[in-house]
Amino acid sequence: MIEQQVKDAIRDIPDFPKPGIVFKDITPILKDPALCDNIVDAFIEKLKGIRIDVIAGVESRGFLFGLTLATRLGVPFIPARKAGKLPYTIKQKAYKLEYGTAIIEMHVDAFEPGQHILIHDDLLATGGTVTAASELITEMGGIIAGFAFVVGLGFLNGQERIQKWSDNIIVLADY
Repeated sequence: MIEQQVKDAIRDIPDFPKPGIVFKDITPILKDPALCDNIVDAFIEKLKGIRIDVIAGVESRGFLFGLTLATRLGVPFIPARKAGKLPYTIKQKAYKLEYGTAIIEMHVDAFEPGQHILIHDDLLATGGTVTAASELITEMGGIIAGFAFVVGLGFLNGQERIQKWSDNIIVLADY
């Protein structure tokens, strides 16, 4: 049910951000508060039994549901941001995207070593961004509790790339 609701709301944007890419635009979901609640409810249901001490949302669309999910679960939310966006002392990790390169950063005091971190983003494509976030969190002493995505592009095999950190991979709508 949630998968079809998500797919019905998403629109495809061809040739964005570059020719040949079909961007899955989740912004129409944000116009539907009931669907947003259903998405968070679905994540909570699928996360039952998994220890989660902190949720890390990946910039920027990972902030949209990540903060709400953290609030509903009663755990802290930490932003994993692009380079130069965090004002305090940071750790960073460079990574490749399917259409370029980037750097992801977190504050050095974002979480305590040994805490179990759920990484959330809107979309799982090749897994490059969440791989970098996973490496960064692990280097900082965190344990990857799992991953939660609204959308997955299964044909790009991102799940295979990230499952070395956790088999707890939630994708609400897979293409």
